[in-house]
Amino acid sequence: MKEKILDHLIQNLDEKVRRLEESLGTGEANDYAHYQRMCGEITGLLTARLYKLNLKKYLENFDE
Repeated sequence: MKEKILDHLIQNLDEKVRRLEESLGTGEANDYAHYQRMCGEITGLLTARLYKLNLKKYLENFDE
């Protein structure tokens, strides 16, 4: 059950990162500051994703 919740969260993070990357690729950033914010958001989301993957792995090992 816990793993399914984490998988769902990871999928949501992946989708948000994909949308931001697509926005960057199509030139949606209005200026350099906007570009930096978008890149920072991607970095934060990927960091959160890594933490969730580590937590998922820990929970899998903990349950054994």
